Amino acid sequence: MSQRHLSISLLLANAAAVVALGLPGMASAAYEHATTTEKGVVVHPQHFISQKTRAQVRAETEAALRQGLLNYGDGNYQVQAPAAMGSGKTRQEVIRELLNETPAQREARIRAMAG
Repeated sequence: MSQRHLSISLLLANAAAVVALGLPGMASAAYEHATTTEKGVVVHPQHFISQKTRAQVRAETEAALRQGLLNYGDGNYQVQAPAAMGSGKTRQEVIRELLNETPAQREARIRAMAG
């Protein structure tokens, strides 16, 4: 009896795995088609039909960014230009500051850099 129970549970687990692994492929099946080439698929973007305009997508993305719903790497849409990086000091100014720092300042900098 345990053999039959095991095979039924194994069958159900396999069916669940096939469904879970097949869903992403079915989502893009409208414009990706299998081929017999090495690549495996050919993409036909003209087959993709969007239900939203570009303006609607931009508005949704901006709203998600403002609400903090997008994490780093979720998209590269920039609402505004990034701020200029750097301290504004020249290389020589930084070297001069390092050479003129007190032992206490040096210890504090090393501690801060170590985390």
